Amino acid sequence: MDGADLTPDLLLHAYRHGIFPMAESRDDPQVFWVDPVRRGVMPLDGFHLSRRLARTWRSGRFRISVDQDFAGVMAGCADRPETWINPTILRVYAQLHALGQAHSVEVWEDELLVGGVYGVAVAAAFFGESMFSRRRDASKIALAALVARLNAGGFTLFDTQFLTPHLASLGGIAVSRAAFQRQLRAALAVAADFGAPGA
Repeated sequence: MDGADLTPDLLLHAYRHGIFPMAESRDDPQVFWVDPVRRGVMPLDGFHLSRRLARTWRSGRFRISVDQDFAGVMAGCADRPETWINPTILRVYAQLHALGQAHSVEVWEDELLVGGVYGVAVAAAFFGESMFSRRRDASKIALAALVARLNAGGFTLFDTQFLTPHLASLGGIAVSRAAFQRQLRAALAVAADFGAPGA
């Protein structure tokens, strides 16, 4: 579809039905819808925080923030030789962020943004879109902080779209499309709060 036709309302409607948009490249103005046969999911009670990663998190080397630099996180995720994040994706997700539906977790080293993750919250489902890292462990720390926030806010589903070896090493699993749809329906029937106290 033409990127100009993609709106926040259409995007939220798509997420509620388990599909999401991508572009072939950063220069392609078109977007297409994706509905994986095998869906990546991060069980919120199954995130694997290794002892080494826990030590890094506690060390104070990195500072974590939430929704302080959404645009910076999206730019970091798109800053790679090949990306599906085109100007349309950047525009519409920024609009979703302004509406309070898209969120980011940022990881800082001093005043430098070195990692992060962003996604979309609908009811008790969080749809992870992308993450990036400019320092070892920065994206893992971002993901760990996100999982903690989702648990604190009452979320029941963390969709990662695809299962990569990186996500699998942290506890991610792949489920069938039918199983994902069941989890999604259950999550959409429950309220959650990304900004809940303690999150």
